[in-house]
Amino acid sequence: MADFEAIYAKFYDGVYKYVFSLCGNESTAEEITQEAFYRAMEHMDRFDGRCKLYVWLCQIAKNTFYSYAKKQKRTVSEDSADFAERPEQGFEDEVFDRDAAWALHKRLHRLREPYKEVFSLRVFGELSFSQIGDLFGKTDSWARLIFYRAKNEIRRRLDEDTL
Repeated sequence: MADFEAIYAKFYDGVYKYVFSLCGNESTAEEITQEAFYRAMEHMDRFDGRCKLYVWLCQIAKNTFYSYAKKQKRTVSEDSADFAERPEQGFEDEVFDRDAAWALHKRLHRLREPYKEVFSLRVFGELSFSQIGDLFGKTDSWARLIFYRAKNEIRRRLDEDTL
């Protein structure tokens, strides 16, 4: 894990800039870059060294962006449909959303600091990594790394609960 943290610290900015060049939106670029590093960490055993690590990470980021764009296109198409023809959200969907939010909050509550606070400030407070870093007297890279770790811990706990 320590090796991956070094990889993350070394390549994050370059991969982020690459993703930003694809999407042109800071928030989207941050989210896609985070997801790309998560995927890279999960599949680090697949890196065979035939290309530079940075190139491999950018390829993952590009594929992550394309998946995101495809999903957004479907969402935009659905959102542009006539609202009069769309059924209202059912009670079951509303309960599921509340249950999913409750499950997330329970896992978040169990995180230790600073992971809990950084995750909350980013997701619920909608602060930039730079702002979060300033609050803690740290860098934006530090805030990204802590958020990344918090997100992975929450995912891991959610995965454990679904097994």
